[in-house]
Amino acid sequence: MLSSFRALHARAACTPVGALAFCVLAGCLLASCATAHFTPDRQSGFVERDTAGHRHFVYLPADWTPDKSWPVILFLHGAGERGSDGVAPTQVGLGPPAWKSHGKLPFIIVFPQCRPGIYWPMREMRDRAIAALEDAVVTYHGDPTRIYVTGNSMGGYGTWALGAQYPERFAALVPIAGGVRPPFGKLPADPIFKEGEDPELTIARAVGRTPVWIFHGRRDWMVSPDNSRRMFARLKEVGGDVRYNELSDVGHQAEDPAYAMPELFDWLLAQHR
Repeated sequence: MLSSFRALHARAACTPVGALAFCVLAGCLLASCATAHFTPDRQSGFVERDTAGHRHFVYLPADWTPDKSWPVILFLHGAGERGSDGVAPTQVGLGPPAWKSHGKLPFIIVFPQCRPGIYWPMREMRDRAIAALEDAVVTYHGDPTRIYVTGNSMGGYGTWALGAQYPERFAALVPIAGGVRPPFGKLPADPIFKEGEDPELTIARAVGRTPVWIFHGRRDWMVSPDNSRRMFARLKEVGGDVRYNELSDVGHQAEDPAYAMPELFDWLLAQHR
């Protein structure tokens, strides 16, 4: 099925994944920069879910059936998609590639939505994301040995936090344009951090041998690539399984070239917990 997705990607190589107009939302440091415009309905591969009043969407491959287990990706959006409509997270990041694949992307993809005024790395929102993930795994026969988490910008920060909190749950992490140290303010009071210890080293030790593929734009002026460089170095120090792509001539919107790489999805499918 991924070969079909590769063929579609090759035919669409000269067209944008979405409307790639560079947009920075006022007052929103970690907003996503690429948006698409489509209706996330079953015809486009998406189903609506509700977990404890949290409206969100799940993408299902066109040939999804309940008689086998499916790999699952948890996608965490950036700060610009916070809200309660459930739709905004599908319009960025993994949403447009899934939609444009016409059901050929062979993963279940979960699109939780962060509340306004709060951030993915905070415990309340991590719990919300995990609840949406667990609902999808049970409802749509997700494979518990092939669960992955990825996110861009604020979602990249959330990816590191979830990977550290649940190293036994995820088969791979793909943080994009993120980091561990917040770009403003202090680290949240949270058991995943240890007082007096380098927070990046703490996260690296917690992630352990979980495979990680980091992406960051070299020209990112919103979240410095130094954040990803430090995490790459810390994971190497502790013997982690990590690779790092620093994308030249790319700014904060590193999710677009990252999610346009078929080899990323090949790599994910090869990772089992």
